Amino acid sequence: MRHAWWVLLLSLGLVAGAPGADDKKADKGTVVEIDGMKSTTPADWKEETPSSNLRYAQFKLPKVKDDKQDAELVIFKGIPDTVKGNVERWQKDFLPPKDKKAEDISKVSEVKLGSKDATYVDVQGTYLFKMRPRDPNEKPQERPDYRLLGVIYEGETKYQIRLIGPAATVEHYKKGFDEWVKNFK
Repeated sequence: MRHAWWVLLLSLGLVAGAPGADDKKADKGTVVEIDGMKSTTPADWKEETPSSNLRYAQFKLPKVKDDKQDAELVIFKGIPDTVKGNVERWQKDFLPPKDKKAEDISKVSEVKLGSKDATYVDVQGTYLFKMRPRDPNEKPQERPDYRLLGVIYEGETKYQIRLIGPAATVEHYKKGFDEWVKNFK
């Protein structure tokens, strides 16, 4: 009985006093590698197991203010498509107001992923969400006031980085996202 008491006290002390691996990761962020370059995510991005084999990495960015949904950051690796094809596909995932075109609700610019050139896409509007994004038979669910920040990188391998969620939540994480992209070395 005395031995069991000590084991219990020791267990409680170890659990309460030592941070777990998840705590350490939360303090430091997660190192992501793209084409041999690395950058550490902001600490408040929650790494998740990718939900499909097309996803290289996946993170949840907790919702802010009155947003109903979290934002999601996904990295795709090796998906064949042109930069123009990706930009157009991301634009078509958003419904522009009746008097505007997809190009009117998006900005496309150049950015550096580390020291390498990449394409940066910023789209805002009503997101046409689908559980299976490219399924032509699935009816999209309209999610107003959403935003997508995306980076398309063509190095030794093609990468697509897509941060999508409610506009206020994405705006909250935008600075950290931009810094993370620039910090690849």
